[in-house]
Amino acid sequence: MLARRLPGILPPMALAEAIETTKVYSVVGMLQKSQALVTRRPFRSPHHTISDAGLIGGGHIPRPGEVSLAHNGVLFLDELAEYKKHVLEVLRQPLEDKTVTISRAASTLTYPSSFMFVAAMNPCPCGFLSDPKHACRCTATQIHRYRSKISGPLLDRIDIHIEVPAVPYRDLMGKARAEPSAAIQKRVAVARRIQSRRFQRARIFCNAQMGSRHIRTHCPMNPDSRRLLETAVDKLGLSARAYNRILKIARTLADLTGREHIGADQIAEAIQYRTLDRAN
Repeated sequence: MLARRLPGILPPMALAEAIETTKVYSVVGMLQKSQALVTRRPFRSPHHTISDAGLIGGGHIPRPGEVSLAHNGVLFLDELAEYKKHVLEVLRQPLEDKTVTISRAASTLTYPSSFMFVAAMNPCPCGFLSDPKHACRCTATQIHRYRSKISGPLLDRIDIHIEVPAVPYRDLMGKARAEPSAAIQKRVAVARRIQSRRFQRARIFCNAQMGSRHIRTHCPMNPDSRRLLETAVDKLGLSARAYNRILKIARTLADLTGREHIGADQIAEAIQYRTLDRAN
């Protein structure tokens, strides 16, 4: 449910983004006759039986796959550990380069694949690990085998790892009104406008698309923030990719609060969003 609500809180597509997405859907033949432009962010959720060609694209004449159909939108993989390992590994290039290159004897084509990747999985095979009300029935070996289906390099390319605990019955049946997506979208839109002004001279739209050069320029930290991040990297053994992703998340948290510099509280919150790194 959380994943399907994401397109509703993302900011409206810029004209350049809409044109890029429309081109992909036109190539596949999925553009409706009455539709001149794709203006809603795509949401793609392929089944776990999908092949690597279906995910990244392929065929005699290479066609875009799900990663390109999700361009400028959301790609959601539910039950991540159920996907074949070699299928998940092909996600490395599109997650890193924001493009996917398909080579065949007749031609080589490159399609855009800048998407928000969202995945969900159980913490263990039985699903009750860390649940305070149910005992986990899995052995340590079973848990390790289950989680090892998701490789370290792939986890490194995911910005946020969080646990979603079970919702108590009282909250499920409660009448308290939650914050609507429209209100959240307004906050996101304000942060995106800050990022648009920041990157107006670059060929990127948001913090998630920053490279190492952009991170050095746009992620200034005070001494306290720098010490905290250094301690986390040393004690948790974080990789260079995890370091960069923590800075991207902290930069976004600062944008949401309207702060120019990244504070220690944003760094601390961003580190908390690396659950699997801390567990390892």
